[in-house]
Amino acid sequence: MTAPQTVLTGCLMPEATTGCLAPIDKDGLEKLIAAGKADPKVIKTLKCKTVAEGRFRHANYIRNLAPYIVDEPPGLLGDDTAPNPSEASLAALGSCLAVGLHANAVHRGWTVRKLELQLEGDLNITAVWGTGDVSEKPVGFTDVRVRVEMECDGVPKEEVDALIAHVTRWSPVANTFTRPVNLEVALA
Repeated sequence: MTAPQTVLTGCLMPEATTGCLAPIDKDGLEKLIAAGKADPKVIKTLKCKTVAEGRFRHANYIRNLAPYIVDEPPGLLGDDTAPNPSEASLAALGSCLAVGLHANAVHRGWTVRKLELQLEGDLNITAVWGTGDVSEKPVGFTDVRVRVEMECDGVPKEEVDALIAHVTRWSPVANTFTRPVNLEVALA
């Protein structure tokens, strides 16, 4: 009789260097790293087409993927069929940080047993998209908190903390949250 196995985030048989997460192509990762170092000034333009479907539900078309739906909750007059735009931005931040943490851990040869991020953000919505109280106030998130649960075999907490700081510094979405971005919105 074999000893019972503990299920960690849904897996019984861990993969080398990824633990319970689906494995990353380490050779592919190393090629991406080399390409980034070979030409560090490359800029990639990402595109999204947003189409209003009615009420406050929108279909967002990215690459050749199925539409990514964004809606509002009933309290903001939506149908509650999908995350609202601010929630979607938190999801983008969480996913960007998680990708960076996972890739950097694999690059370092760490075995990741668990990787979960809890995000919350505070914002004042009384302006109601510029139709409500438009008195002077910050618009958008004023505070965002991210709590990372990351377990790696044999890696001290201090090293995981350093990795989190490193990944936050280099996250494209985290940088979009923390620095000014040139934004142009105009009639087509």
